[in-house]
Amino acid sequence: MPQVKPPPLRPPFPKTIQMQPSPPPPLFSQTIQVQSLSSHPPYPQRAQVKPPPPHPPYPQTPQVQPHPPSPPYPQTPQVQPSPPKTPLCEVAQSQRIPCGGSDISAAACESISCCSDGRQCYFGKAVTVQCTKDAKFIVVVAKDATLPNIDLEAISLLGGGQGCTHVDSNSQFAIYQFPVTACGSLVKEEPGVIIYENKMTCAYEVGVGPLGATTRDRHYEVLFQCRYIGTSVETLVVEVLPLQNPPLPVAGLGPISVKLRLANGQCSSKGCNEVDVAYSSFYSEADYPVRKVLRDPVYVDVQLLGKTDPLLVLTLGRCWATTSPEPHSLPQWDILIDGCPYRDDRYLSSLVPVDHASGFPSHHKHFIFKMFTFLDPSSMATQREMVYIHCSTAVCYAAPGTRCEPVCYRRISLSHRSEVV
Repeated sequence: MPQVKPPPLRPPFPKTIQMQPSPPPPLFSQTIQVQSLSSHPPYPQRAQVKPPPPHPPYPQTPQVQPHPPSPPYPQTPQVQPSPPKTPLCEVAQSQRIPCGGSDISAAACESISCCSDGRQCYFGKAVTVQCTKDAKFIVVVAKDATLPNIDLEAISLLGGGQGCTHVDSNSQFAIYQFPVTACGSLVKEEPGVIIYENKMTCAYEVGVGPLGATTRDRHYEVLFQCRYIGTSVETLVVEVLPLQNPPLPVAGLGPISVKLRLANGQCSSKGCNEVDVAYSSFYSEADYPVRKVLRDPVYVDVQLLGKTDPLLVLTLGRCWATTSPEPHSLPQWDILIDGCPYRDDRYLSSLVPVDHASGFPSHHKHFIFKMFTFLDPSSMATQREMVYIHCSTAVCYAAPGTRCEPVCYRRISLSHRSEVV
């Protein structure tokens, strides 16, 4: 009879799960505590894990963000470019006048009307006025502040005396520093404010003729103030700019018709001849009045109209300028006399040959003069009227043996001689 082995006896209670203790945790890691089961629990128990305490018994290692992978090749350091310079700040290194302290920031530099290239704070090409807390004006004048340029030796303040001239200068800048109560400064008062005011002017050269006076220098004035308030210092600069009213075209009517116009061609390539290019284009009627800076060249063309005879030659007698359309009004300033440059003008005008591109070269006359403005005869102050150009003309028939063009003499200032042109 086969024998059946009884099944092994089951223990009356479930056995306790024997848990091998974990190896000790490494230093600075958190410890997880596991509660062991009782010896004889009535039911199987599940291991319970307690959350870590709020302050672990060991210091935690700080979490460090991993570094980005290194590039396979060395990288060129990135340098922030300097802010672009404006023409006002384009000053040669050797000509720069320091502005502010050596540790001034770029923002602070610009706040006091100076220029910064990221390394240095310096004065720009302008007239810069600063007020100091010890009641002084600092005025830095740039030669290039105007067109034509300012004569740095011709500047004056409201009053003279010691300390009222520039304290330092170079070829491009002049520096003035004087007490706000000196050099003719005016004092004004407003509620809670004391205002000190002065004015800077630049002398100009005057040419005096028998019928008028002119200048080609810029009449420049700057009115500046320091306003002292209870807790701050403020600077106010007011620039007085005279209006420059340019000439209008003039037409003469009679047995012959002529037209006077201004040329405006400009060089667009390196090495071109400005005079040749100037007469390649002209201002239209809608462009007048044309604005010109003092001493700028004015390119004039006088043209004979309605004629096709190549033997006709247009000639100029006297060309002059006035402040009104009336050619006989005063003041007047001569530009050409008998078709030749006015020799008593320091800025001598010049005659320009006419090329064949004009169709009939003998029907045109070209000349150039430097822009000027009229002065009041009593005060010698610049006038703000327009300048009108007038020319007397004639037509010559170039028969064989006939000379239509005038003979002009060119002045040579060094030897005081004259040459035939």
